[in-house]
Amino acid sequence: MADARSPVRTRMAPSPTGLLHIGNVRTAIFDWLLARHHGGQFVLRVEDTDRARLVPGSVEVMMDTLRWIGLDWDEGPEIGGPFGPYVQSERKEIYIEHAERLVVEGKAYRCYCTAERLAALRAEQESNRQPTGYDRHCRFMGAEERVEKEASGEPSVIRFAVPLEGETHLTDALRGVLTYRHETVQDFVMLKSDGFPTYHFAVVIDDHLMQISHVVRGPEYISTGARDTLLHQALDWQQPEYVHGSEILAPDRKRLGKRHGATAVLEFREMGFVPEALFNFLALLGAAYSADREIYSREELVAMFDVDKLHPTPAIFDRTKLEWMNGHYINHILTLSDVTDRCVPYLDRAGLLSGEESRDYLEDVIALVKDRVKLLPEVVELTDFFFREPEPSAELVVGKKLTPEGAHHAIQTARKRLEALDEWDEAMMESRMRELAEQLDLKVGVLFAPLRVALTGKTVAPGLFETMRVLGHERTLERLTRAAETVSGAHVA
Repeated sequence: MADARSPVRTRMAPSPTGLLHIGNVRTAIFDWLLARHHGGQFVLRVEDTDRARLVPGSVEVMMDTLRWIGLDWDEGPEIGGPFGPYVQSERKEIYIEHAERLVVEGKAYRCYCTAERLAALRAEQESNRQPTGYDRHCRFMGAEERVEKEASGEPSVIRFAVPLEGETHLTDALRGVLTYRHETVQDFVMLKSDGFPTYHFAVVIDDHLMQISHVVRGPEYISTGARDTLLHQALDWQQPEYVHGSEILAPDRKRLGKRHGATAVLEFREMGFVPEALFNFLALLGAAYSADREIYSREELVAMFDVDKLHPTPAIFDRTKLEWMNGHYINHILTLSDVTDRCVPYLDRAGLLSGEESRDYLEDVIALVKDRVKLLPEVVELTDFFFREPEPSAELVVGKKLTPEGAHHAIQTARKRLEALDEWDEAMMESRMRELAEQLDLKVGVLFAPLRVALTGKTVAPGLFETMRVLGHERTLERLTRAAETVSGAHVA
């Protein structure tokens, strides 16, 4: 980035009106990486001035979401800092003070138009096929009428007086200079009649007073860039460096929405994504680094982050790629102990755990299946037979290559050979079973199939002898005995 001010201070400023979505968190990751790369500060600020849309408890949920994905803040709620408070509803007097200053300086004015008048104005404009928007009625109010309005105590808002001619320019780090003609910019509301600021006014005040140096935000804010610039100019403040990231699209190149699956970050947590993988995926979404590498540690992402590597073209949210990345983290990056910790809640929720399982047993089980897990809940179906006795049907045990009599004999013989082993060793078990297949004149796969079903209740399962080792000597022999009894005398079509 051309202008890396010191210190670099970035912020995330969510509105507590619902859950944090993929776009919000991707932007927050970019802001966080930029601050961490330059050894600066990342600030969390709650923008709760839209009182009508507040969702109780959403602030706590948002902070939980950020902590889960690994975004810590240096200043903000629960931490404090030198520029607090960090909740906008607690900064009301600050906004009023600055709005009044602009009124006194003639850069803003009180507007007394009622909601009814504004609705009628809009209807008239629409019927005449004119652009809709405020007609600056109160801006040109006579001095005498204005004094009367103020004396009467009528409710009012404060609007910014946009210059009637000319244009405003905003420099975007990715897109260059953005130009806004004043004739296309309305006199926007800065302060509402309840004394609370609008988003666009409060964000400018707070960014300046909190010394925010860089703002990475979504492309939807490009259309309001004139407001940011005009307010900074009116207040005689230097603007932060703005970076408008790329839009995130679904694979069909339409806007990412619920029809494409989850978009709220906590939904991804519930589905079994690990935060390290989601962080890695989002950090690369809309950025161009190496063409032949996609897995990076958080430390590597901090070290390599560069705004110049971001691109403005839409980024595609590829769910298949995210699932692959999640599986890679589970199988290759997270430790076995860590993966086990994350799988246990799903096993417990499925009613598979009694609470008596040893830690070693749990880790042995997870080690056998983690290379097949892309989402954490998949561990339930892959391992259920390690925690409860399977009850395969005679038909499933016998399979398609054996008769009930043949399956019974094979299982019974295998059980005796296994029972006679001095050591419960995978290599030794496999050697004895391969010898048995040759003696019974069976292909190895034909012998192994009923043994696998007997032990797991499934035709597809982890390695047969690894499964035997984890189940242990006693349980393996007990399951083979039950399976032999199941097919004894059975008539399989």
